[in-house]
Amino acid sequence: MDRKLPFSSLVVIGTMLFALFFGAGNLIFPAQLGQEAGTNFWPAVIGFLITGVGLPFLGILAIGFSGSANLQDLASRIHPLYAILFTSALYLTIGPFFAAPRTGAVAFDIGIAPFLNGADPLIPRLIFTALFFGITIWLSLNPQKIADRVGKILSPAIIILLLVLLVVALFSPMGSFQAPSSTYLSGAFGNGFTEGYNTMDALASLVFGIIVITIVRSMGVQSKKGIVGATFKTGIVAAGFLGILYVGIAYLGASSVSSLGMLDSGGAVLTSVATHYFGQAGLVLLGVVILLACLTTSIGLMTACGEYFHTLIPALSYKVIVITFTVFCFIVSNIGLNNIITYSVPVLLFLYPLAITLMLLTFVSPLFGHARIVYVAVTIVAMLISVVDGLAALADTLPGGQLGKLIEPITAFYGKILPLYENGLGWLIPTLIVIVVFGVIARVMGMNSKQSLSAEE
Repeated sequence: MDRKLPFSSLVVIGTMLFALFFGAGNLIFPAQLGQEAGTNFWPAVIGFLITGVGLPFLGILAIGFSGSANLQDLASRIHPLYAILFTSALYLTIGPFFAAPRTGAVAFDIGIAPFLNGADPLIPRLIFTALFFGITIWLSLNPQKIADRVGKILSPAIIILLLVLLVVALFSPMGSFQAPSSTYLSGAFGNGFTEGYNTMDALASLVFGIIVITIVRSMGVQSKKGIVGATFKTGIVAAGFLGILYVGIAYLGASSVSSLGMLDSGGAVLTSVATHYFGQAGLVLLGVVILLACLTTSIGLMTACGEYFHTLIPALSYKVIVITFTVFCFIVSNIGLNNIITYSVPVLLFLYPLAITLMLLTFVSPLFGHARIVYVAVTIVAMLISVVDGLAALADTLPGGQLGKLIEPITAFYGKILPLYENGLGWLIPTLIVIVVFGVIARVMGMNSKQSLSAEE
């Protein structure tokens, strides 16, 4: 019989999950969005909340609902080779390539750089990121203690410190919302939606969901119903904190423009706002928040990456993988935050539609008997669109413009035939249509089909 988890345990796991999600991008992107959205604040924020809160919550539930042991097992419903490639790409994206190095870069830029008084940041950055990722290695080598370390200590500290700043700003706003920037003058919802991609939380949810389920099982919950229920409740806790803080941080950005002007990054917004309200003490407060938030996310990502790649390649020990990836994070984090963000965008535009459609398929899969043909058809359609979006974004980062000239006819064609393409959602309607069409085909042929997957696959 399943053990019924007490409310206190659910809150601890939920706040742990929140802290794993709440890292570098969760602070800087909503602040920048608020500044640029201005009077179009709510459409932009609602779009951001869907991808920044709704999709991570959906991802956590999808892992629990699927009954799969891990993300690769779930993605194998499409094809075993695709499962390895997709899962590896996702782990590398949220791990050593982009998200994890970004934690160190943001922690330095917001938590340390303001105190350098214009001095050359090169040596301080190297020293700080070496210490930051050294602590990450130390705390990641005992993943069994992650719930205690993060859920009971670090995440409550993050929430309390941020709420202090947000409550003061709410009762003493810096100014009124200004006119939106050109980016958010029209299509604010769509821009907010795609801006939420930058948090990478929907991708991370497919990884962190495994951590939650492992902890829940270790506490005596074994049935699928019990796991889904506990996952839902812990997900609600994490999503609630994320939603409140996103709206609050975006509000900080939107209300700051009349006093600060339009700043060039979310980090600059947060630093300036903290200084406005609390002076030098505000910078210290913000620095502590940033350090805790980025450190918890870095630990969670390295733990998850180490466990996955050790399972994929057993000859490599968990310890070796964690140390190797974390050293790589140290190197990448020193190329600069703007470079990390710039080069992550094409990858996110490619991976996000694939991840979202996999989540959706997980929930509707029982309706078509888990038929592989539906998974394959939907993934192909999503990929045909997302790969073009990713290449188009990559073309913007490369000199010469040759790739852009090759991609432009395809993007122009997609723009004419695909609804919502200009808002970055061109994949949505086609994949929904394919789910319905191939789902019906699978149902009609289902009695004689031998290409269906069992619910446990």
